[in-house]
Amino acid sequence: MAVDRRQQIVEAAERSFALFGYKATTMDQVAKIANVGKGTIYTFFANKEELFQEIMKKLLHHMRLVAETVIEPNKRFFDNLYAALEQLLEFREKHELALKLSHEVREIGTPMAIEGLKQIEQAVVGYIKLQVQAAIDKGEIKPCDPEMTAFVMLKLYMALTVDWNKAYKPLEKGEVSDRLRFYLQEGLVMAPR
Repeated sequence: MAVDRRQQIVEAAERSFALFGYKATTMDQVAKIANVGKGTIYTFFANKEELFQEIMKKLLHHMRLVAETVIEPNKRFFDNLYAALEQLLEFREKHELALKLSHEVREIGTPMAIEGLKQIEQAVVGYIKLQVQAAIDKGEIKPCDPEMTAFVMLKLYMALTVDWNKAYKPLEKGEVSDRLRFYLQEGLVMAPR
């Protein structure tokens, strides 16, 4: 059976970036983990940045698949939105590379780590944008700017699940869903009396 050297290198790089972060990962480390010569890496990837982008592409594809597993066409938009956001946050919390990138951004501010997290956010916003547009097309929600709405939805979800927990008693999953529904679906305006 032939060994897929490219795949072997990608898997080794993924382990190295997850363990050491972007900044501390070297091509020598990747070669050692992959059990290949350093030159073999350069037959597939021009540099560390290109290898990192390959890992990010794989991560983003996997995130999309994770979100799609909970989307049910017969469910209402907000039920699907909450389920997908919950899956994506759990994925990010469990995926070693995403965790390491977050840590590296906080501790060092490495530009490529910042870029990696930006790509994750853009992918999530892009995915939600498609769901928002579908909900608009079905008449489930008012016409709006789908991208801006997706951005606000993601930021509100992150605020309720991550930022809130830093200063206040963490919300239960059901409470997060209720708060999302309250702010996004019901709104703050009182019905006229």
